[in-house]
Amino acid sequence: MTTTTTSIKELVDAHAQRMQEDLTRYLEVETPSDDEEALRSGLAWVEGWMASRLGEPDSRVEVPAQGYGDHRVLEYAGTAPGLVVVLGHYDTVWPLGTLAGWPVTVDGDRLTGPGAFDMKGGLVQFVYAVVSAREAGWELPTLRVILNGDEEVGSVSSRPTIEKYSEGADAVLVFEASSGGAVKTARKGVGLFTVEVEGVEAHAGLDPLAGASAVHELAGLVTRLAGATDLGVGTSVNVGVIEGGTRPNVKAGHAVARLDVRVDRESEMERIDALMDSLAPESELATVTVSGGWNRPVMERKPGAVRLFELARDIAAEQGFELQEISVGGASDGNFAAAKGLDVLDGLGAVGNGAHARGEWLSLSGMRQRTALVAQLLRELGRRAGAK
Repeated sequence: MTTTTTSIKELVDAHAQRMQEDLTRYLEVETPSDDEEALRSGLAWVEGWMASRLGEPDSRVEVPAQGYGDHRVLEYAGTAPGLVVVLGHYDTVWPLGTLAGWPVTVDGDRLTGPGAFDMKGGLVQFVYAVVSAREAGWELPTLRVILNGDEEVGSVSSRPTIEKYSEGADAVLVFEASSGGAVKTARKGVGLFTVEVEGVEAHAGLDPLAGASAVHELAGLVTRLAGATDLGVGTSVNVGVIEGGTRPNVKAGHAVARLDVRVDRESEMERIDALMDSLAPESELATVTVSGGWNRPVMERKPGAVRLFELARDIAAEQGFELQEISVGGASDGNFAAAKGLDVLDGLGAVGNGAHARGEWLSLSGMRQRTALVAQLLRELGRRAGAK
């Protein structure tokens, strides 16, 4: 059996109510990144729900994560050539209990709830894309789904899993939320650094020449760090937190600054690394220590990502809408796959707004539109893998 583009949209539309109900149930399972028990319950729900919609996976890998949400690698054997890796996280930034004051609500085309846009809606779209494609009788490549529970805190424990199980993929599709409906072909790399200064305490009034103020030393370093921002090449350096000192009349013995750095090219990573290595105090009595590093590598706009976007764009046009691409300052798990040289298309998830903001929402019509797009994209990726 085969189907036309029009009928794949009709198949998806027929699932509209079920998709909304599934998303509502998923949102009502709270999964804050810092609650291991809630994350365990949430992952169990996700696995059970996916099995009820797609059947049991052909292979399943459990990856325990001490201190974070566990990870799963679920593989569905294809009926067409090729391997498509799907990345998605099930943790959210919202604390346990958020739902009590912010229940899932539908207002016209908008559905709102904790994690709806980022990124629970995206996983629902993927699942129903597969459901609809199967109903259409389409041949699909092997699908390997990597679910992680620590993306919102930097994917500290899941990075090795993502890198390992993305190997060999013909394409990596990331179901993070879109940006104004646009898919993401480039993302900045993210550096998280801590600069600590140890000074020598002394009485600020009685002995002003003694000791060394860690706060004063840090102030000079912050000026240098902030000055490293170069928006012309896409680099931002934000000193977001400063702490130090004990009392106004005591020269500070300790001070610390915490930074967020965003870059869109590897040469800028090297420049920032050199800056961090060069930080030094003016006083011989003080010391400076830099810790942290690059949390996510740069996801540059490379030919493979462009090819995936162009394929998705052409499918969207065939289905009657315009799909655009964008480069964004935020990072995702797609950065890890892209740094391994894989072809990545990100932002295939929800159409809406408000990531990490109370009131985040997604478009229900956008959910159906994206689901039909992904269904056809998966079929075409299988066809292209077979033509190699």
